[in-house]
Amino acid sequence: MATQHNTSLVVQKSTLSRLPLYYSHIRKMQQQGEKYVSAAAVAQSLNLNPVLVRKDLSGVSSVEGKPRAGFEIDTLLNDLSEFLGYNNVDEAILVGVGSLGRLILTNKEFSSMGLNITVGFDKDPDLHGLQVGDKFILPMEKMESYIKRTGVKIGIITVPADQAQAVCDQMVECGILAIWNFAFTLLNVPQGILVKNENLPSSLAVLSQQLAKKLNSNK
Repeated sequence: MATQHNTSLVVQKSTLSRLPLYYSHIRKMQQQGEKYVSAAAVAQSLNLNPVLVRKDLSGVSSVEGKPRAGFEIDTLLNDLSEFLGYNNVDEAILVGVGSLGRLILTNKEFSSMGLNITVGFDKDPDLHGLQVGDKFILPMEKMESYIKRTGVKIGIITVPADQAQAVCDQMVECGILAIWNFAFTLLNVPQGILVKNENLPSSLAVLSQQLAKKLNSNK
């Protein structure tokens, strides 16, 4: 019997962080011609607790997994896409076309996750009019008119930390409502503006600490 999941269900942050991992792994299986996948197989591939994975997948799947076979991959991917919002394509702009900005602009995986980065902005005149991947690079002076003309609501910041707040302020003034921040600094934004900080130094510190503990335990 089918069990409908609630796409408006509030899930824990830890669960939400795992769902894109499942989606990416299961999508690769689909591309390899697989039809079914079990929670145990996903858990083994991603080095996670199988009970946890089964609970996560059951929470978003619209149908129960079959004994032995597991979940039907096409249906499960559709359910994950719906739950994560990948079916709703959002457009975004990116400011800061350095090494990190170029990596993000040329990453084709974002489109499969419902994010279409339409253009990049940078203050470097040598970049203006060039293409990175298939994205044109425009001067910062054109950002306001572009945002107001297209109605884009998501901004990605990949500039140095000392420039990030000024870029953030300019985005907000132009109508951006959600900011994905890769700069190594926290941003101050008005109430109602959404910010997701990708704190790479913090992640590196956690990884280094975990490595140190592992090395010490092996002595």
